[in-house]
Amino acid sequence: MVVSVLLLLGGLGLILAGANCLTDGASDLARRMGVSDLVVGLTVVAFGTSAPELAISMISAINGSAGLAIGNVVGSNIFNTLVIVGVTAAVTPVVIRKSILTADIPLVVLSSVVLLVMANGPLLDGAEESVIDRVDGIVLLLFFAIFMRYTFAQAKSAPDPSVDPSAADVAERKRMPLWRALVYVAGGLCALVYGGDIFVKGASAIAKSLGVSDAVIGLTIVAAGTSLPELAASLVAAVKGRTDMALGNVIGSNIFNIFLVLGAAATISPLPMGGIGNFDLLTLVGSCVLFWVFGWFFSRRTITRAEGVIMVCCYVAYTVMLIRAA
Repeated sequence: MVVSVLLLLGGLGLILAGANCLTDGASDLARRMGVSDLVVGLTVVAFGTSAPELAISMISAINGSAGLAIGNVVGSNIFNTLVIVGVTAAVTPVVIRKSILTADIPLVVLSSVVLLVMANGPLLDGAEESVIDRVDGIVLLLFFAIFMRYTFAQAKSAPDPSVDPSAADVAERKRMPLWRALVYVAGGLCALVYGGDIFVKGASAIAKSLGVSDAVIGLTIVAAGTSLPELAASLVAAVKGRTDMALGNVIGSNIFNIFLVLGAAATISPLPMGGIGNFDLLTLVGSCVLFWVFGWFFSRRTITRAEGVIMVCCYVAYTVMLIRAA
């Protein structure tokens, strides 16, 4: 138990340090290339912080542990939407640009709905069991390719309205050397991935010693552990005033997790849904819709501290129901 606790704390320390380096390095590269923080969050940071989910789901698919692969993605996306956005908003209210609400968040909702439909083969066409098969995996990868094409097309066609021209010279003077920015990004990603890995090992060992089932571990402990890089990166970005990067990280990670991670895993080996049911999938869809609704309504495209607390409470309620049903 002592070793597990040490792994837990060591992983958390690496994750926080890695998130800080990654945010600084990615922001600098964004300024160099004239790319917005949102695009960097949707691509570079999102891919890096989704690396733990990708590694775990791919290995799980190869080893025949489909439940862990799917549970990791579903649980991570619920955690991303409710906890990361919620905690970030509780720390500092998150102002959301209209383009994010009209284009990017709807893609997150779409990805969760696509997964819900694919998982309901028995209900829709009388299939014997719920399986994300290889054809579904290829379709998810095609969705991912479309998302990437759209993201880079937007980056080329639209300047970043969040950049204050009057602050551009100041940002230019504060720019770090290119080699340092690259080292920050690479080192930050490595720290995030390795820190998330040892955190999950420590947390899983503690959970098993307490008699918690593997299904609950997959949807909660493993999912939360692999989402800690996103949480750390988004919090650090928001505190530093990079709210677009914080939101882009969550949005990009959720889309990466379903379209790329599950798509790649299902293409390797069909993934039976197992213990992942419609309650979990509907919670995922509902969390994405709540994210969108809180952004659009009530407070002028701003997720307030109170709304952030509500989102975190929704996740706590979901986790309690999972544990009670286990």
